[in-house]
Amino acid sequence: MTHVVDEVPLTLDGAPPKTLGVLDQGALWANLGVSLLGFSGALILIDPLGGAPLSLVAALTAAVVGSLIGTAMVGLSAIPGTQTGRPAMVLLRGLFGAKMSYVPSVLNIVQMLGWGAFELWVIAKAANAIFGDVPYQMWVVVAGVLTTALAVWPLGSIRLLRRYVTIGVIVSLIWFTVSFLGEAPTYTGGSWTAFAPAVDYVIALSVSWVPMAADFARHSRSSRAAFTGVVGGYTVAQVACLALGVYAVAIAGAQAVQADGMVVFQPFVVAPLGALFFGILVLRETDQSFANVYSTTVSLQNLMPKVDRRVVSTAIGVLTTAIALVVDVTSYGAFLGVIGAVFVPMFAVLAVDYFVLGGAARWNTAEDAPSRWLMLLPWALGFAAYWFTTSTPTVAGWDDFWAAARDAVGFTRETWMNGALGGALVAALVTLLIGGLTGGLTGGLTGGLTRGLRRSAGR
Repeated sequence: MTHVVDEVPLTLDGAPPKTLGVLDQGALWANLGVSLLGFSGALILIDPLGGAPLSLVAALTAAVVGSLIGTAMVGLSAIPGTQTGRPAMVLLRGLFGAKMSYVPSVLNIVQMLGWGAFELWVIAKAANAIFGDVPYQMWVVVAGVLTTALAVWPLGSIRLLRRYVTIGVIVSLIWFTVSFLGEAPTYTGGSWTAFAPAVDYVIALSVSWVPMAADFARHSRSSRAAFTGVVGGYTVAQVACLALGVYAVAIAGAQAVQADGMVVFQPFVVAPLGALFFGILVLRETDQSFANVYSTTVSLQNLMPKVDRRVVSTAIGVLTTAIALVVDVTSYGAFLGVIGAVFVPMFAVLAVDYFVLGGAARWNTAEDAPSRWLMLLPWALGFAAYWFTTSTPTVAGWDDFWAAARDAVGFTRETWMNGALGGALVAALVTLLIGGLTGGLTGGLTGGLTRGLRRSAGR
């Protein structure tokens, strides 16, 4: 048996049911766009360089521009999942070959485990802000059990989110917006000096979902529904979350939030009926940990296609919970940022090969798909371009390495440069060049793009 009715197949062999419409996709991505981390992250949006805060208009504009650019990348990476019915890491068999796809799959598994544990940590900390006398460990276990249950029944969980949770989230956001607008100090001053780094930060928030977009889009009824759900749902939700975070930081105090990011939760808790509505947002955060656990599961299925996903999801849920209980996940964020930079140029290569070079008509995701070594070149160059152009700090040693590399070649990183766009652009251009040299560009531009976009609009 490889199917549960209206659910994800138990193994990679089963055909994925196409049950998610635009409202399901929109609700899923809207819920993913509202993150408890986004509230404290608003501090970075306001002052990404430190000492050069943006004006309110500049900060909100950066949130909109960065979200649209980032979600367009995520939405584009979702379309091949809808058209092939394959999850994200299995799609990479068509780009690199079956055996070579194991490398990004392992990297994705590592980062998804880390992010899943980090989300459980955030949930427990936020719950402690409401119920301070309950031990952190208990909240981690409760959140881990709920996360695992959602991951075992993923499509049912998405429908549950659309029908019930999304409405509660919308009401909660409106409630806190009205409360904060009357309570927050007047936001004055600032400039547009750090606008580009702020956009870079918001893009980074969005494109972190690129490696899992196809995992959910493969169950969409059409490519249009998947793309619209990602771009529309996530953009609106993330902009609203960041805007609300700007005011929460103003109420809590920027210096206090900088010293302890969890302080930003206090304005939510002490607002009228704040514990109730903030509790809804804390409960909703489990969709973030659920998404990470589920994507870890389907990434592992690329390595073990015959294993029952329910067994894998349960094991991953237990492991994620254990990591959140015993590991200092706050020190894991920079490492995850380094790994995450792998996937922006990778999916730029995939998008060009799939949509422009005719890949949509020949995409091979079989277990014996031949290796395509040449596609490693644009990925590697895009990865390097990401670090040459990004202004987001990570780990001192890693950042020093790329600073030395820039000095060695005489490259000056300007303040307007963006790591995600730089990496994606270089990867895309090199992929086009390879297509031209190998003869794929001519047929791709005349046929592949037309077929790919027609399928995107019609399926």
